[in-house]
Amino acid sequence: MIDPDELKVYAITDRECLKGKDIKLHVELAIQGGATMIQLREKNISTEKLAEIASELVPVCRKHGVKLIVNDDWRAARLSGADGVHVGSEDASVAEIRANTDTSFIIGATAKTAEQAKKAERQGADYIGVGAVFPSPTKKNAVRITPDDLREICGSVKIPAVAIGGITKNNLWELRGCGNKGIAAVSAIFGADDPYTAAKELAVMWDKICNTRTALTIAGSDCSGGAGIQADIKTMQAHGIYAMSVITALTAQNTTGICAIHDVPPDFAAQQIDMIFSDIRPDAVKIGMISNAETAEIIADRLKYWKADNIVVDPVAMATSGAELSSKQAYEKVKELLFPIARLVTPNIPEAELITGIKIGGFAGMLESAKIIAEKYGCNVLVKGGHLENSADDLLYQKDGKYLWSEGKKIDDPNTHGTGCTLSSAIASNLALGHPLNVSIRKAKQFINDCLGSGLNLGKGKGMLDHISGNKKYFENIIGKRAVL
Repeated sequence: MIDPDELKVYAITDRECLKGKDIKLHVELAIQGGATMIQLREKNISTEKLAEIASELVPVCRKHGVKLIVNDDWRAARLSGADGVHVGSEDASVAEIRANTDTSFIIGATAKTAEQAKKAERQGADYIGVGAVFPSPTKKNAVRITPDDLREICGSVKIPAVAIGGITKNNLWELRGCGNKGIAAVSAIFGADDPYTAAKELAVMWDKICNTRTALTIAGSDCSGGAGIQADIKTMQAHGIYAMSVITALTAQNTTGICAIHDVPPDFAAQQIDMIFSDIRPDAVKIGMISNAETAEIIADRLKYWKADNIVVDPVAMATSGAELSSKQAYEKVKELLFPIARLVTPNIPEAELITGIKIGGFAGMLESAKIIAEKYGCNVLVKGGHLENSADDLLYQKDGKYLWSEGKKIDDPNTHGTGCTLSSAIASNLALGHPLNVSIRKAKQFINDCLGSGLNLGKGKGMLDHISGNKKYFENIIGKRAVL
């Protein structure tokens, strides 16, 4: 077995890169800089000679608690006392090596397709090496694995994967969100004059990439800042998420109502989506107001094209003030095209009534409507109970037929402008952070309660939520920093 963290910075030696330099010294410098695993790569030498070189590196790696992997030759790895072997598609099979070693011996295998990865996993591999992901001086003729290929391969197996090939500090960001647990570097570390600094830069940057979470909101703009894009961005930022946006419409509104809606051209909405996904892939996507049917069609098309993850659809039909936000044709397209690709759909009771055509008078109606939506569109459904007279309980109905009630409490606060937008973007934020669906919903519900209980009172109508105060830890941190200043 292998800890995925051990694959974070997987440094591979190369004789051409080292150009006669002391391999022991450079391996130790790389480890001190942040290399979490070392692979000894030597071609066209005997098993005995390879074992001899590996034997010199074993104590260096042991000293720092880092594992040593030998390339291709599992017998040399065993003779030297190394921790394991990495084999390519033309080397000994994983099954053969596993049959001749115990479970403590680590086996890595190269995979260029999902089928190869699954085969290696079945035969007993501990991790997968996928590449080349970029043009590489050590793999000049290798066929490049695209980010989509890498994502598919990583998602096809339960064992961790490391990306390899041409990786440098300048192209690391392109691997964000692809599912690989680490990056393998050859010349970027052992071709550098200072392997310590080179490894450290890669380690710091990869940690930053792995720990930075992003989310995209696709919705209308609220110029008063309480709902729509503005509420979504505030919510995502309060959760520590880097927020991005695709604007579907501009609205002229405040706490008393909406006086005008200006649709963004559908092809421009598509261009916004393409520019985001081609550069910074979101970990989650929240979809709110879509007032135009063609825009709904094009959003569904682009999200399918980019294989978007963690889509949360808030099927908003009316504003808190009662203004209509979506045409009948657009709403039908949202149901037909966006519900089936969503991880979660979040209607309130009036929206659930509109979608299903049934009158919801209480818990039984919520359950019936949720079941209808889940079965018809193949999605998980959160029917929000805030419109019930004496309850604020929500119902999560999963597409497998299981359901869970979430107890809520009525909060005496008339300032509810943007609560639906805020809840759905809070759920998307928690999904982006890696929380399970039920946990994301629970955390989002608590966030809403804290927002409503903050005491903010702005505007002449139904006022805004206080999104910063909604995240108490974030708010306390900001206050603390100001106190220090």
